[in-house]
Amino acid sequence: MTTSRDLLRQSTVLLSAILALAGSFIGSGAAGGTPIQNASGGALAADATPIAPGGPAFAIWTPIYAGLVLYALWQFLPRQKTDDRQRRLGFPIAASLLLNAAWILSVQFDLLWLSVPVIALLLAVLVWAFLIILDTRPATLVETVLVDGTMGLYLGWVCVATAANITAALVAAGFDGFGLAADVWGVAIVAVAGLVGVLLAVVGRGRLTPTLALCWGLAWVAVARLTGDLLSTPTAITAIVGVVVVVAVTVVLRIRAPRR
Repeated sequence: MTTSRDLLRQSTVLLSAILALAGSFIGSGAAGGTPIQNASGGALAADATPIAPGGPAFAIWTPIYAGLVLYALWQFLPRQKTDDRQRRLGFPIAASLLLNAAWILSVQFDLLWLSVPVIALLLAVLVWAFLIILDTRPATLVETVLVDGTMGLYLGWVCVATAANITAALVAAGFDGFGLAADVWGVAIVAVAGLVGVLLAVVGRGRLTPTLALCWGLAWVAVARLTGDLLSTPTAITAIVGVVVVVAVTVVLRIRAPRR
């Protein structure tokens, strides 16, 4: 039976998707805003820190936003109104969309320090949604793509983005790395991102989309460090090794996972 909470959940998801989509236009510079790579004094540009991914990496937002908008419409179908899985996922997904918009606004208003807790909270919400996805099963192939696929890409990318965002905020605040070389910090942070990718693969039992998104981000970190203005061969090599390890672990776990 459809309840008022179901209608509230569906409406909240749709409104949150609209706000997030509007934020993405502002963040791209298409609606008069400053492109993210140029906002906050260029702190998030591809050459701002040793672990900043190259500009083309952000193209991953296209399938993520497309999936989220389609999900916001799909969850209004009669079957989804009372579906237990959507009842559990609706509000976390809505929260992630609102936090996404809040992150863009914080960067647009040059509040880089505020973007750090916002993206950390976004990552926590995406982990929450990912655990719900692991605890439930999709009913159709469409749901697998729209929910599991989209949220997997979203989580994998935000893992890389969180590391890059925190590093950018520290550099902008004048953090000198305790006297350690930038290459050392680059290698260390990228290695941690790779370990997070391995953890996602293990917890997700070989789920592909978190690995694809996280490795996409690491690959563009490697490209930026080998061809951009801020060169760092050690960081690039670490990123490449991270991609290989995360993909290998994911493939092995997926092959060994029991067939359902």
